Amino acid sequence: MNLQETWNPKLVSFIESAQGSDFPIQHLPLGIFKPQMDGNYRVGVAIGHFVLDLAMLDDFGLFDEYNWARKKLFNRLKLNRFMALGRKASQELRCRLVELLSADNPDLRDHQELRTHAFHRMEDITMSLPVEIGDYTDFYSSKEHATNVGIMFRGKDNALQPNWLHLPVGYHGRASTIVKSGTPIVRPSGQTKSDTEENPSFGACRLLDFELEMGFFIGSGNKMGEPISINDAEDHIWGMVVVNDWSARDIQKWEYVPLGPFLAKNFATSISPWVVTMEALEPFRTPGPVQNPKPLAYLDQQGAHAFDIKLDVSIKTSQSETFESISSSNFKYLYWSMAQQLAHHTSSGCEMRTGDLLASGTISGPTPDSYGSLLELTWRGASPITLKTGEQRTFLKDGDSLRMSAFCQNENYRIGFGEVVGEIVPAVHVQ
Repeated sequence: MNLQETWNPKLVSFIESAQGSDFPIQHLPLGIFKPQMDGNYRVGVAIGHFVLDLAMLDDFGLFDEYNWARKKLFNRLKLNRFMALGRKASQELRCRLVELLSADNPDLRDHQELRTHAFHRMEDITMSLPVEIGDYTDFYSSKEHATNVGIMFRGKDNALQPNWLHLPVGYHGRASTIVKSGTPIVRPSGQTKSDTEENPSFGACRLLDFELEMGFFIGSGNKMGEPISINDAEDHIWGMVVVNDWSARDIQKWEYVPLGPFLAKNFATSISPWVVTMEALEPFRTPGPVQNPKPLAYLDQQGAHAFDIKLDVSIKTSQSETFESISSSNFKYLYWSMAQQLAHHTSSGCEMRTGDLLASGTISGPTPDSYGSLLELTWRGASPITLKTGEQRTFLKDGDSLRMSAFCQNENYRIGFGEVVGEIVPAVHVQ
């Protein structure tokens, strides 16, 4: 089977729940899981309502045709060892898994012993952070978001900084506080200064916000001093996750001049547990925004390099029983593509390593209901959101849970990213 055949909408799996689910046979995202009755984490793939144990398939010799087989790449606590092999190995694995999971292939379908032990129901597993993340960079790639924030703080005439249309703006984040979905988020404390006070004070953040983002992982990296070209950049991008880059707006306002985000952004970043491979996303390529002025040659990218990924943000308060959607956006709105972000990041000679995470920055669309942060949705707190419970929100309160989800959809099937969820818990008192 070749890669193009794996996108065939007529493909059907013998796992009946795959049809019509977020995890059809055309998808096959990877993650790190363990059965609740077994303490060992390993690599699995989502298919329908099940997770398939890849370490067990490897042990049974079902990948023996590939040179990476039987090297315990899937009996690992993280995906890094397999990711380091690059896109070729990822494509080989995808093709083989589609073969094995197809309804007309008996190798796995009729292997009752293997099926009994290799498939686990989603409700019977625990997921872990999928990748060992050495470095984290957050970009600022949405023109709509940058314009909205610029208008709030500098006015319409100076909304975008002079460099913004010429390069992907970014900053280096903190990998140690990247956490999996479901991890409680402790309200951060820091130094703030109100406009009416002469001196700053220290205390719990009052203006806690979310940022709707997507992130991509580096597969094979580069050597220090050897930039990745714009034409080769996509070969180094292994897969994607949903990212909530939590933000303390009042801390950020006081501390960011002159260097940029620090404590306001380093306390927590949440990601979804399933890594969606770039191979699965290929049918959802779409042109991105027209870039004017034309980027410099090292960022000049031809063809369709955006992806049609629908995004949703929902909130559940301590007074409500269900999540309520407050924003819907799309990854395709980003002005700067993933390849441009990576090419710019390494243009200085910066070394990228397997597992490094690069996030898009807040993804806002062209309409108010598509803004990717409360800062924009409430326009800096001036227009509170009224929820179905009658409660209002300008920024997040303790007890609020935030859920982000993403999916691609065509007329034949749906590619789900899963969810990233976090509940706000009270700040830890600091003397």
